Amino acid sequence: MTDRYCVFGNPVTHSKSPAIHAAFAAELGDDIDYTAIEAPLEDFAGAWQRFIAEGGRGANVTVPFKEQAYRLCDSLSERARRAGAVNTLVLGDEGLTHGDTTDGVGLVGDLTNHGVTLAGARVLVLGAGGAVRGVLEPLLAAGPASVLVANRTAEKAAALATDFQDLGVISGGGFADVDGQYDLVINGTSASLAGDLPPLPDDLFAEGATAYDMMYGAEPTVFLRWATARGARPIDGLGMLVGQAAESYRQWRGMRPDTAPVLAELRRGL
Repeated sequence: MTDRYCVFGNPVTHSKSPAIHAAFAAELGDDIDYTAIEAPLEDFAGAWQRFIAEGGRGANVTVPFKEQAYRLCDSLSERARRAGAVNTLVLGDEGLTHGDTTDGVGLVGDLTNHGVTLAGARVLVLGAGGAVRGVLEPLLAAGPASVLVANRTAEKAAALATDFQDLGVISGGGFADVDGQYDLVINGTSASLAGDLPPLPDDLFAEGATAYDMMYGAEPTVFLRWATARGARPIDGLGMLVGQAAESYRQWRGMRPDTAPVLAELRRGL
């Protein structure tokens, strides 16, 4: 019997998830059907229940439903609880819904695949929205020396850092609070896609530093071009996308697919 999975979003036609999971299934010899479903904005919970009634076993969740997915879960992973959002729904044998967020696993895994050492690193994270909140728990678990969350609204970054301060050395503030040099700078905003950059010092990057943008495209983002010109090694977020999908797949199917061939195929298609 074919197991059914999907990605919920609104809009969702642009999602690469069906292609990614089809490739994972082919790699592992699994018989699955993975589709994209545009859920109604006012009734995400109903869309999930209808999907279950039609044989659904699990789902990915993208904007704008991650917080609604969080609220409908019967149980949550610790990282989802910290994030206050869910991007992976797993239907248990008893009919209960478990929620997780796999974005941080995707980020840390992609950094590791690129040879970035997180243990002992000085890390700067730009932005204080949901994308950043979703990755802080796995990022801090990797043991950086310190993490500074910088945001246009300093109070929002400070509040976010307070929520995670029991997990490591983390602080938050405005862009004016960015001082010194960093081994890793992560752009967790979408501003660079619109050609916008925060006011950051030119001497931001330590020797051998890495600049990571959670966004990706056929060409480097404005942030990555700016960072490259200042000596940093640029990495975009395509590997994070594939990595978070692989972690979702592992939770549904019990095996983690090899992400390298899928990532290479997506890269060629950009």
